[in-house]
Amino acid sequence: MTDEPDKNQEISSGPAQEGKSADLLRDEAISLIQTCYDPEIPVNIWELGLIYEVNIEDNNGVRVVMTLTSPFCPAAQSLPEEVKTKIEGIHEVGEVVVDVVFDPPWTQEMMSEEAKLQLGFM
Repeated sequence: MTDEPDKNQEISSGPAQEGKSADLLRDEAISLIQTCYDPEIPVNIWELGLIYEVNIEDNNGVRVVMTLTSPFCPAAQSLPEEVKTKIEGIHEVGEVVVDVVFDPPWTQEMMSEEAKLQLGFM
């Protein structure tokens, strides 16, 4: 795993069914992830750099690898479940698995330029 999330990663390890390509399903999943916010930070978790991977797998399953700003984050239970629930709402998606990892640990450098600007870090 790299030190920073690769938001431009093209992952389509399984064939999409029902007319949507893996890339389109991945894009739709990312759009939904961008509606999830850490309750203590007014920036979505994608821009915060909390999402390390979004993979479309066989049978249109989706695997998300994410982290939290801290292992003691108050949203440690709710945020991964919110991500899972939103992606499960995509009609064509099969099983959704959200893995929470802490290696590499999240740092402010993982945030997008937009997030840094919004939070006053630039």
